[in-house]
Amino acid sequence: MFARLGAIVVHNPWKVIGLWLLIVVAVVATAPQLKSTTDQAEFLPSHYESIQAMQLQQQAFPQQQAPAALLVFVRADGAPLSEADSASVTTIASKLNDARIKDVIGIQAVPASENRLVQIAAVQMTKVTDAADTTQSDAVKKLRDALRDQVRGTDLKAGVTGQAAQVLDQTESGQKGMAIIGIATVVLILVLLLIIFRSPVIALLPIVVIGAISGTVSGLIGMVSEVFDLKIDSSVNSILLVVLFGVGTDYILFLMFRYRERLRAGEDPKTAMVSAVAKVGEAITSAAGAVIIAFMALILSTLGMFRALGPALAIAVAVALIAGLALVPAVVSLLGTKVFWPSKAWQQEPKGARFGAIGAAMGRRPGTFAVVSGGLLLALGVLAFGFHPTFDLSSGSTSDSAESTVYSKELLKGMPAGATQPSEVLLHSTTGAPLDDDQLTAYRAVLAAVPGVNQVAAPMVSNDRLAADFQVTLTDAPESDAALDTVRVPLRDTAHSMAPAGTTAVVGGISSVYVDFQDAMVHDYKIVFPVAAILIMIVLALLLRSLVAPWYLMASVFLGFAATLGAAVVVFQHFQGNSGLIFHLPVIMYLFVVALGTDYNILMVARLREEARAGHEPKQAAALAVRHTGPTVAAAGVILAGTFASMMLAGNNVLSQMGFAISVGIAIAAFVMAMFFTPAVTALIGHRAWWPGHGDRDSKGTSEGKLQDARWDQYAYSDT
Repeated sequence: MFARLGAIVVHNPWKVIGLWLLIVVAVVATAPQLKSTTDQAEFLPSHYESIQAMQLQQQAFPQQQAPAALLVFVRADGAPLSEADSASVTTIASKLNDARIKDVIGIQAVPASENRLVQIAAVQMTKVTDAADTTQSDAVKKLRDALRDQVRGTDLKAGVTGQAAQVLDQTESGQKGMAIIGIATVVLILVLLLIIFRSPVIALLPIVVIGAISGTVSGLIGMVSEVFDLKIDSSVNSILLVVLFGVGTDYILFLMFRYRERLRAGEDPKTAMVSAVAKVGEAITSAAGAVIIAFMALILSTLGMFRALGPALAIAVAVALIAGLALVPAVVSLLGTKVFWPSKAWQQEPKGARFGAIGAAMGRRPGTFAVVSGGLLLALGVLAFGFHPTFDLSSGSTSDSAESTVYSKELLKGMPAGATQPSEVLLHSTTGAPLDDDQLTAYRAVLAAVPGVNQVAAPMVSNDRLAADFQVTLTDAPESDAALDTVRVPLRDTAHSMAPAGTTAVVGGISSVYVDFQDAMVHDYKIVFPVAAILIMIVLALLLRSLVAPWYLMASVFLGFAATLGAAVVVFQHFQGNSGLIFHLPVIMYLFVVALGTDYNILMVARLREEARAGHEPKQAAALAVRHTGPTVAAAGVILAGTFASMMLAGNNVLSQMGFAISVGIAIAAFVMAMFFTPAVTALIGHRAWWPGHGDRDSKGTSEGKLQDARWDQYAYSDT
C-alpha cells in the first residue's frame, strides 16, 4: 500500500502539490477562528457542585456579578494609610467613575484594611459572554492609564488586579510566549537539521512544509471545535505549535534518513523516495496512529479542556503524517539529490562508529544494558511519588512583574488572602416558602464559625426571597491547598448539613471549582490512562503481529512516564521550591511521553524486525537496529525534545513546567527507552518476542540466523 502511495506521489508531484494548495486555501477561507478561554469553570460538566452554584446564582441574581477588577492602593513608602490618604482614594475612585471609561459600569471604594496598609476599590464592568470578547481587557488598559494619571504626584501608588486584569496579563504573556516559542522552535529545527544534513535546503524543508499546512490545522480544529462546542484552553495554541513543528519534523526526518539510505544503496532519486515511503510508511503511520489514539482518548475526560485538547492535537498529528507521506515526497521528487545541496555526504555510507560500537556492545551484553537503563528509569520513577498538584494558574501564567501579580501581593498586606476571589454559598428554598431573616442570620453565623473562613458578608437575597447568596472570604489564597481543604470538607459539609429546613445549599467560587477539578482529575486518571494504554497496545500488536512485544514496550513507556514525573518533581518542587506542579501536568505528560515515546519504540522495533527478517539472530538484529536506526532516533529525539524545551522560554511557570517535563520525557524515550532498554529486552526475549506470529521471519518463512558470523562481525566491529 505504501509503495503504491509513494509511486503515485513521486510520479505526479505537481498534481499532488496543487491539490494540497487547493485544500489549504479552501480550509483557511471557510474555517471559523480558533478561539480559547481562560475561564476554568467552562471546563467542568454541570453535575459538579461548583457549576450548580454558578447556575443558581445566575438564575436568582441575573444582575449580580463579582467585581471584574480591583484597584489596590498603598502608600509608596509602605507606611499605613492616613485619613487624608483614604480620602484621596475615595476621590480618585469617584473621578474614575465620573470619567465614564468605556465598559466600566461602576467603581466603589471600600474602607481601608484593619491595619490600614491597603485600600481597594471594586470595579464593575460589562459582562463578557464570549471568550474572544476583549471588552474587559480593553477597559483594564484604559483604567490603568487613567489610574496612573490620578495617583501621580500623591503619596500613593496603585494598580489594577482581579480577574479581568489577570486575564489581560495572561493573554499578553501568552502572546509574548507564543512569539518566543515560535522563533525558538524554527531556529532550533534549522540549526539541528543543518548540523545533521549540512544542507540549508533540507533544513528549510520542514519549516516551509509545516508552515504551509499550519493554517489548515488551525482551520480544521476551529471547525471541529465549533461543531462539537469544544472549549479550547488558552495554553493549547502554544502546545499545538510545538506539536505540529516537532512531530512533523520527526516524520520528515524518518523519511529523509531512509531516502538517503536508499540513495546510498544505488537507487535513482525517484525510486529511492518510493522505496523510502514503502519502508517507513507502516512504521510512521503506526507511530502516528499511537499518538492520535492517545490524544483522542482525552475525549473520555470529564474536563472540557482535555476533551478539546485531544482532538486538536490529534488533528495536528494526522495532518503532519499525511504531509510527511503525501506532500514531502512530492517536493523532494522535484528536487532530487539537490535537496542535500551543497553537501556531498549523502553519497557515502558513514562509518557510524559511535552507534556501531553501542550496537556491538549491546549485542554482546543485552542483560547489562537492560538492567542499567531499566534501573535508571526505576530510580527516577520512585521520585514521582512526591508529586503534589497546584492550582495556582493565575500567577503561573504571568511573570512576577505583571501588574496583576504585583498588586495581588500588595493586597495580601492588609486583606485576607481569600479576598481576591471569595467563595459563595448559595441557599435555595425547596418548598417555595420565602427565606426568613432570622434563619439567614443564624446560618451566616454558622458559616462564619467554619475553620478557615475569615468572614461572611451579609447575604444578598433574591427578589422572590427564594435564594440567598453568602459571600465567604477564606483565610487562605483561593488556589492554595489550605483553601481547597477548607471548601472540600468543613465548608461544604457545614453548608449542606446546617442548611435550614426546607432549603438546600451549594458552595461555589473558584476554590470550589478547583475542588471539583481535583475530583475530575482522579476520574480521568482511572479512565483515560488505561484506555490510551490499551489502544496503543492494540496498535503495537497489529504492527508487530505479536502479543508479547506490546507488553514490555508499554512497560518501558510507563517507566519512562514515571521517570519523567520524578525528574519534574525534583527540579520544580525540590530545587526551585515550588509548592507543587500544575495539576494537569501528569495527564498531558502521560499522553506525550506514552504516545511520542511509543513513536521511537515503534521505529526501533520495526527496524529490529526488519533486520531479523534479513536473517540475523535476536542479539545481532538488536545490535544492527541500534546501528542503523540509532542516528535517526537520536536526531529526532533531540529535535522534538528541543522544540518542547523552547516552551521554557515563554516566561511563565505553567509553560516552563510543561516544556521541561515533556522535553525530558522525550529525551528519556529516545535515549534510554528506544536506544537501550527496548532493543536489549527484545534481544533477551529472543524469538518469543514475536509470539504467536512470525514477525521475525521473512515473507518466504526464512528464519533468522542464516547469515554467516563474518557478516555480523563486519557490521558490528569494522567501524569501531
